[in-house]
Amino acid sequence: MAELIHNITATDWSPRLGEIGEIVEDLDDINQCISVILNTQKGSRTHEPLFGTDLWKYIDHPVNEAIPNIIREAVDAINIWEIRIKVVKVVPVVEGAHVTLQIEWTLSESDTVYQTEVVVYGTA
Repeated sequence: MAELIHNITATDWSPRLGEIGEIVEDLDDINQCISVILNTQKGSRTHEPLFGTDLWKYIDHPVNEAIPNIIREAVDAINIWEIRIKVVKVVPVVEGAHVTLQIEWTLSESDTVYQTEVVVYGTA
């Protein structure tokens, strides 16, 4: 593990979720953080009760009611918790019981558009 720490070259990095001894850096770190934000229910972190979203509240709503609320929740949460980026657009893709959000974003100091895809309902 100590060897891994010495190989980190980025200012921003995190442990890779689900992979012991692995890390994510730079854009991969941002992608992972967006996924964590959107898949964390508000109130589930004892020391950060406002972290995450209330996306789960819209699971049983009709799609035409749920989608605007899901987009709002996603944009608000990302704007609060991922200050390294600016959200350009959130596009929901609904396939049966599966909802995937395609988030387009730029780094705060750049115009290059990146995309992160996050499954918020259902499985990948």
